Amino acid sequence: MVFDKIKRAFSGSSRGDEFDEDYLEIDLEKEEKDNKVLVRLFVLKHYEDTNEILSALREGYTIAVIDIKILRQKDSIELKRAISKIKKTTDALEGSIAGFGENIVIVTPSFAKIHKETAQPPAKKSNRFE
Repeated sequence: MVFDKIKRAFSGSSRGDEFDEDYLEIDLEKEEKDNKVLVRLFVLKHYEDTNEILSALREGYTIAVIDIKILRQKDSIELKRAISKIKKTTDALEGSIAGFGENIVIVTPSFAKIHKETAQPPAKKSNRFE
């Protein structure tokens, strides 16, 4: 009986059965299953905008779709610097980067790859009389 009073005093509760409820079980496998891939659109207006893109990529679950049209029209040198910085980080993260058209760049993390078709020279037509 005295022991119950001491236990309640240290646990800060008025009931002795709450003492066992101080522990919380965490399911680590469930946490990993809740991570979803996020496709985010970024507009590259200034060189400094690369920091936001790189932060999202470092999280590991973001596919970045980057519109480079505004920076391309403003300053092509800044655009080259920005793309170079993004490419270096993508390579370090073992991701993929590819351009689509003139104004869009796609960057993926390591678990997703971009299919890049290699341009093959046109096949030489064979002349059956040769």
